[in-house]
This record gives sequence, C-alpha cells and structure tokens, in this order.
Amino acid sequence: MTDPVSMRSRRPAQLVIDELLRQHGATPPRSAFARFFGVSPLAADSVSWYLGATGEIEVGRILAQLPPEWTVFHALPIGTKNTDLDHLVVGPGGVFTINTKYHSGKTVWVGKRTVMINGRKHPYLRAAESEANKVTKLIQERMPLPAPARPLIVVVDPKSLTIKERPEMVTVLTAQQLRRWLTKRPAILSSQDLAQLVEIFDNPASWRQESAGDPGDARLRFEALHAEARSAHTRRVVWSLAGTLAIFGAAWALVMGGGTAWFVSALTGLFGSLAVGWRGT
Repeated sequence: MTDPVSMRSRRPAQLVIDELLRQHGATPPRSAFARFFGVSPLAADSVSWYLGATGEIEVGRILAQLPPEWTVFHALPIGTKNTDLDHLVVGPGGVFTINTKYHSGKTVWVGKRTVMINGRKHPYLRAAESEANKVTKLIQERMPLPAPARPLIVVVDPKSLTIKERPEMVTVLTAQQLRRWLTKRPAILSSQDLAQLVEIFDNPASWRQESAGDPGDARLRFEALHAEARSAHTRRVVWSLAGTLAIFGAAWALVMGGGTAWFVSALTGLFGSLAVGWRGT
C-alpha cells in the first residue's frame, strides 16, 4: 500500500515503473536468436512507459541536487486511476508541479497555446495546467497560499528547444536548465509556509490511495530491464555497422581483386566478437 508514514519516500517514476513491469510481465522472453541480433526486450506497448520512466529518473536525479531548503516529492497519485504527478517541488521560490517529457534527439517547439514535437502538436500545456490547478486547490483547502502552484514541463535530452512564444501559465525547460531556473526564483514563501506545505504534501491522506508493490524491488527489476534494452540497442548498432562494412568490403573486393581475404578476415573477427558478447548476455 501507499507508504503510511511519508510521501517523501516515494521514488522517481515509481508508478510508471509499476505499470511498465506489469505490461512487460506478459511479454514472452526473447529467444537466443533474438538476443544475438539485438531484438528489443520491450513490447511496442511498453516503450512509452519505459521512456517515461527513463525521463522521470533523470529529472529526479537533477532535483536531488537542489539546496536543502527545497523539498522534492515524486510520483504522487493524483486524479484518476493510474495517473500521477511526476514531481512536486516546494522551496522559497514557491510550489512547482513538474511534468517530465522524454524526447531524446527530437525538436521541441513551444507556442503560446501549443507544444510541437518534430512538427506534431501535443496537449502538454493543458495537462500541465490541470496538474497545477489540482495542487493549488489541495493547498487552498488546508491553508492560505501566497501564490498558486506553477506548472513546469521539463523536456529530457531534446535535439533543440525553441520558445517561439511563452505560454501564459506553463514554463517549458530542458532538464539541464531546471536546477538553475528553480534556484533563481525570488523567495515568496516563509519558513513557516514551507514547513506547513511540506507537512501537507508529506501526508498520504492528501493524495489518492493506491496499492503498490515494493518500490525497491521494482527499481531493481527496472534496472535489469534497462540494461537489457541498452545491450540490445548496442547490438543493433553493431549489426548495422556490420552490414555497412559488408557492402563496402564486397565492393572493395570486386574493384581491387585479392581483397577478399581481408574482407573475410574482418567479418570473422566481427562475428567472433559478437558471439563472445552473446554468450555473456
């Protein structure tokens, strides 16, 4: 069940990892052949959960570096079933809800009313505003609040982030910008405000009650799956390079003549390395 003592003990991506592992449990194990050629251990339906967990863990790592006067909460159950608040941060500069988006290598464009990823619109602004409004309401039912919660969208590892026009309520940042941006906010909360807010957020009764497994065990299982996925990716890259080498090697052998022995030797060495790695998988 939800920790009856403290919500601060919750880990980044806790709910996302639980759902990922639930879905992955129905995925058949890969054959030796599939592992050898780098077939991903993730089913198509699991990829978005896996990437979401990866992004939340990275942002959680960055938030852990905030100064001690800041308090961070992760994976808070809010709203309907299976939805959560990725991160909630409270410090001298205010209360901030963080919606993490993992878009590695993609172009992110932000306008006043929309966010586009590689040219496609996504309803991120509306979702971020809704999360902040829920937290603001939660606080106002328990104490006076100098300012409403501010919604942030934090993009992990984008190719580029272009702010064409700033949204009215939501701030969009990269993960690399997050810590500095938070610590540069002017102080608006007193030490008494901070203590009262942390007490509210830390109380499990403030949030949706839910069943959950052991977060430590889930994190270990995620790390094992993460290692499998990275290994599979590396194998796919190697096989892609091997295919390129085969094409150019064949062309070289045909043009130069006598190059066949070198080509065969190179491929034999490459396949031998792959075989050694496969036995260790």
